[in-house]
Amino acid sequence: MELFKKILIANRGEIAVRIIRACRELGIKSVAVYSEADRDSLHVKLADEAICIGPANPAQSYLNITAILSAADITDAEAIHPGYGFLSENAQFAEACINSGIIFIGPSPENIRIGGDKAKARQMLKRRGIPVVPGSDGPVASEEACIKVVKKIGLPVIFKASAGGGGRGMRIVNEEKDIEQAFFMAQREALAAFGNGELYIEKYFPKIRHIEVQIFADKQGNIIHLGERDCTVQRRHQKLIEEAPSPVLNEKLRKKIGEYAVKAAKALKFRNIGTFEFIVDDELNPFFIEINTRVQVEHPVTEEITDIDIIKEQIKLAKGYLLSFKQPQIKFRSHAIECRINAEDPEKFIPSPGIIEFIHLPGGPGIRVDSYLYQGCKVSPYYDSLVAKVIATGTNRQEAIDRMKRALREIDIKGIQTNVPFFLKVLEHPDFIKGKFFTDFVQVMNNNDKT
Repeated sequence: MELFKKILIANRGEIAVRIIRACRELGIKSVAVYSEADRDSLHVKLADEAICIGPANPAQSYLNITAILSAADITDAEAIHPGYGFLSENAQFAEACINSGIIFIGPSPENIRIGGDKAKARQMLKRRGIPVVPGSDGPVASEEACIKVVKKIGLPVIFKASAGGGGRGMRIVNEEKDIEQAFFMAQREALAAFGNGELYIEKYFPKIRHIEVQIFADKQGNIIHLGERDCTVQRRHQKLIEEAPSPVLNEKLRKKIGEYAVKAAKALKFRNIGTFEFIVDDELNPFFIEINTRVQVEHPVTEEITDIDIIKEQIKLAKGYLLSFKQPQIKFRSHAIECRINAEDPEKFIPSPGIIEFIHLPGGPGIRVDSYLYQGCKVSPYYDSLVAKVIATGTNRQEAIDRMKRALREIDIKGIQTNVPFFLKVLEHPDFIKGKFFTDFVQVMNNNDKT
């Protein structure tokens, strides 16, 4: 079966560069789309063709379905890769691609819909015997309904947006008197962020690890997993450091979570690639929380420990190829850690856009950098502040940490601020080195710094 001749990348930044590189290795022509603010961005320079789709405002460019489909039509692109963010988990966009005779490189519109409705996904998988966090059976519509759920599962609880992600539309409630305010604040934030104010409730575990499992699924229904990633180091529910394998899982639990992910994917008739996310409490009990129906920012750590190119495999699966591997063939080697380098003040986490006056990115054994930066390029204030990902791989976790520290100290970027100093502080923290930390690690570390 012949692969695509031409793919349009409906994204920008480092993920667009990553996809263009995969296309080039597969002998596929690439089409970049860009906003007026991104005219000189690296993905525009690297692609075989590039088309401007609108002004800086994402609603008029990277979120403009009509403009993107028109660009695909003009350039005769056979498929569209959405990357992550923007339209990547928009079922309407996936359907519009299909209706236009263009292959959407990602899960089916039905998969995307169920992934976007977290409350419904929880219900479906709970019925299949997959453990979920105790909580509401579906969205809660009023304060009275919230109180009813809270009385059943007990405090503390967390409100979550049914259509949400990235920490938006979330509120933790420790006392019953705070339910009303938290409900309306989370609802308002969810409506503003996702156009959907529906919330559901989960039991809140103060001490948890955040574990996700990468799955592959072909159109014949064959499904495998590529192991887990530990995404526990977070700030305000936003992932900062990811690693694989998790330093907290034993082999029995690792096998069990992988099997849960495959079972869940089969129950949903999942296709292409996705991530099934779990939390693990301090007694190592796993609970399913949500599905991500796209490639993840942190996919490189899985690539580094499996030697599998996730983007290439994703493209092949979209074309109709069978999986290249069976589960017993998936072997995990070494340890990988990823740090998300953002253009931001390392103390206040305020975005720091600007022109890159000078840049030196690290290299050497075990170091990979995915970035769109180059000397003279502009880091725009209009989009996400992620500018690079540094991935360190070692024969064991300590070597990966040591290589990451070495790599971060080599980074020299002038013109913007970055969060590199923050990562060095984390990597040298005794609890991180021991692997004994939870999702409140950054908050606890910052509080200790102030005292």
